[in-house]
Amino acid sequence: MTKLIGQIISGSFTKGLLLKLSPEFNIEDLRIGKFVVIKGDKIKYFSIITDIHLESSNAKILNYIPASDDGFIKEVLKGTSVFSMVHLTPYLMAETGNTLPEGQALPKVKTIPPHFSKVYEAGESDIEQIFGKEDRLNKYFHIGYPQEMDIPLCINLENFVQRSNAVFGKSGTGKSFLSRILLSGILKKDVASILVFDMHNEYGWQGTHESGDSAKGLKQLFNDKVQVFTLDPENKSLTSKDAQNLEIGFNQINIEDLELLQSELGLTEAMLDNARGLQRHYEKTWVTKLFNMSIEEIKDFCAQNNATEMSLLALQRKLNSLVDSVKYLKPVISYDGVKNILNFLMSGKSVVLQFGRVNNLKSYMLAANIITRHIHAAYVDLTEKYLLDRSKYQEPRRLVITIEEAHKFLSPQVARFSTFGTIARELRKYNVTLLIIDQRPSGIDSEVLSQIGTRATLLLNDENDINAVFVGESGGNNLKTILSQLNPKQEVLMFGYAMPMPIVVRSRRYDSEFYKAMSEEIKLTKEEIIKRGELAAAEL
Repeated sequence: MTKLIGQIISGSFTKGLLLKLSPEFNIEDLRIGKFVVIKGDKIKYFSIITDIHLESSNAKILNYIPASDDGFIKEVLKGTSVFSMVHLTPYLMAETGNTLPEGQALPKVKTIPPHFSKVYEAGESDIEQIFGKEDRLNKYFHIGYPQEMDIPLCINLENFVQRSNAVFGKSGTGKSFLSRILLSGILKKDVASILVFDMHNEYGWQGTHESGDSAKGLKQLFNDKVQVFTLDPENKSLTSKDAQNLEIGFNQINIEDLELLQSELGLTEAMLDNARGLQRHYEKTWVTKLFNMSIEEIKDFCAQNNATEMSLLALQRKLNSLVDSVKYLKPVISYDGVKNILNFLMSGKSVVLQFGRVNNLKSYMLAANIITRHIHAAYVDLTEKYLLDRSKYQEPRRLVITIEEAHKFLSPQVARFSTFGTIARELRKYNVTLLIIDQRPSGIDSEVLSQIGTRATLLLNDENDINAVFVGESGGNNLKTILSQLNPKQEVLMFGYAMPMPIVVRSRRYDSEFYKAMSEEIKLTKEEIIKRGELAAAEL
């Protein structure tokens, strides 16, 4: 039996419920964000603590404050004349004794419990009833533990990959470690392929702990399931032995890529307009043609196409500067590495693109946008063919694209023409979603934020960032205090589509125990093989 916390004495559906703390329960054992259960006459209510405060039955009592060593007077007053109040926000409810079919979600709260309903700490059965239980046959994945509890808490990864998601948190809170845990779950449960744009070289062969020790990357954990590409082939220390070199040709650059880099390169609208004219005239060879144009050729082009000579010359200088700083850009490439990445993804493998020492922001944004633009076009084409003729074409496998520094791709200024903005807004219908990792959610376009399915948010201090996390999320005001009070390490507030209700999670440690769990082969018994076959048949 779980421990009694207290009883409900007042509240409302819109403003939440007030609990009077039991005299036997020490207020210092409560934490903001704690998961509790209210037991009404017919319904259990699954709730979290959103506020704690002290009250007295008569204000005059506080005119006399007992001496610090006067324990007797304190005990006399405690629970009657002075007492503690706890504010609860209920999210889900379940009728007592009514068992839902496996996999069916509990309904959201639509009523409130009566006066004097008892409130208890949540137990293991409550956690499993809400968040599921991981086994070898389902898509639940152990992500961590509820606050102040050692009971495994799971996330439904099948739901998780259906929409774009986000990991937010200020620098140093462990965003990369949490993201690696989520991506490991996706690979372990085989719910999607992943493409990681690894700007800081943390996801491929190995990363680093804050202590400086090495941490295993996805390639070490999942071997043949993951292929590593690199834009810095000379730096062998950061990549796996079988990492493939990636070069991008001039003919793979288009105007959208320059629009994304407009502020980074200092491009004016006039330069972009002239670039559009060049692309219309020379199509895929427009970049090469511009590089080789003499001043006379530029003058001739401007005269014939109503372009501006000064802007075109400035654009030529800007692109020359870009190529000098972005080493993977080549006039001619021996093979199409972008197509090679796409082939790996289509075959069911996952890809990590490491930037090595080529990790300046311009290099990162350009490569990520070019590759994602090609993937976007391919997935749209394949999905539309599949929808037209399902007997002839196969539905493309789900893909999760992971990007760091996401606000650079999804800011209000660039999200409208960035491929990442398109994916965040609408591409889940084409089986492609994003996992965005960022420390400044306030820099992301509000329309994009409203489309994010599940948010895993570590500590944030900036008020604008905290407000941005809850864009498009009803009831977000109740969670803002919880978010601002998270521990700086390992604690994360998770809510959204893949989480039945908001909850504070103490994430799993990314250590040798986790590595072992990821590398264990699943050996099914005869009964499990039969059950798996029945599940597959049911899905068909």
